[in-house]
Amino acid sequence: MGVPDKIQTWQMAKGPAFDPETKKVVAPGVLQKTEVPVPELAAGEVLVEIAGCGVCHTDMSYFYDGVPTVTKPPLTLGHEIAGTVVAAGPGAESWVGKNVIVPAVMPCNKCDICAKGRGNRCLAQKMPGNSLGIYGGFSSHIPVPAEDLCVIEDLKGRPLANYAVIADAVTTPYQAAIRADLQAGDPVIITGVTGGVGVYMGQVAKAFGAKPVIGLGRNEDKLKRALEMGVDYVINTKDKDFKAVQDEFRGMAKAAGAKHNVGWKIFECTGVGAMQDTALGLLGFIGKLVVVGFGMTKNSYMISRLMAFDGEIIGTWGCLPKYYPKVLDMVQSGKMQIDPLLEKRPMSKIAQAFDEAHRGTLLKRIVLTPDF
Repeated sequence: MGVPDKIQTWQMAKGPAFDPETKKVVAPGVLQKTEVPVPELAAGEVLVEIAGCGVCHTDMSYFYDGVPTVTKPPLTLGHEIAGTVVAAGPGAESWVGKNVIVPAVMPCNKCDICAKGRGNRCLAQKMPGNSLGIYGGFSSHIPVPAEDLCVIEDLKGRPLANYAVIADAVTTPYQAAIRADLQAGDPVIITGVTGGVGVYMGQVAKAFGAKPVIGLGRNEDKLKRALEMGVDYVINTKDKDFKAVQDEFRGMAKAAGAKHNVGWKIFECTGVGAMQDTALGLLGFIGKLVVVGFGMTKNSYMISRLMAFDGEIIGTWGCLPKYYPKVLDMVQSGKMQIDPLLEKRPMSKIAQAFDEAHRGTLLKRIVLTPDF
């Protein structure tokens, strides 16, 4: 552990290439191993030596689909980070030596949005791998504001790198549950329970006391895993039209003693058009649809149904840093499992990891560990 002269990094040197006529992506971004300056740390800033950084669907959106980043390439992607503070700017010296989780979104804590308690969507927020300049998690080190870091006082025998997934994959579902005002006994549907966020959404829902929790997905092995993680029922949507999915859902709701069309809180975790349409179709009376996953599809929906249902469609973005200690405690107390759901690989294998994550062939979330 020490302060380097340069930060070693795997940088997205170029974003995806577009066909000028069709405006469609014809080639993914370009990764390049390089080094970037260690900036002079301002007051309240620290330098974190990265232990691990998770590979997230959002990174794939930037690298393959052309979703724009605030900082234009070249920049380093990666926003699921755990590491150790090795240097500090003025006023932050007490942070040196602490093991921390870096929130995926760090609010300014000064604006009107932050004052309203909605700082997870602060317009001046700093997000590694997006709006933190050139700095991201697929690196040896990263400079970040210290104010909102989540300290891990005791690793509880778990490798520090494993805690990286809490930075987004675990905390984002927690924020979604708060946004939905999820209460014990609420019935829940999760579209994409087989995904990197959806599998944690299932665990969060059960930890909040939701009942029943029904998960939708297309991968049979991952659906079985969701059941092992506590989800009550699952529906494999592969090769099924909406009517077939709806009928299966209604049967499960009846078996659980719940009304199929009243009060369901639906968490759409895929960002995929077909699943978004399914979630919209299942929304019923006094129900809430919480949009967790991001995608580029445009949907068609008769919004007057919301009036008739007295229903809601709401969005959720990231997670307020103040919730991170609560989520950390849920993991360390065993209420949520992370270790069986991840695998660690050296950062030099980043291109292969990106390819597998993009193709959807992974059963576990990859956490890349620096091997520069």
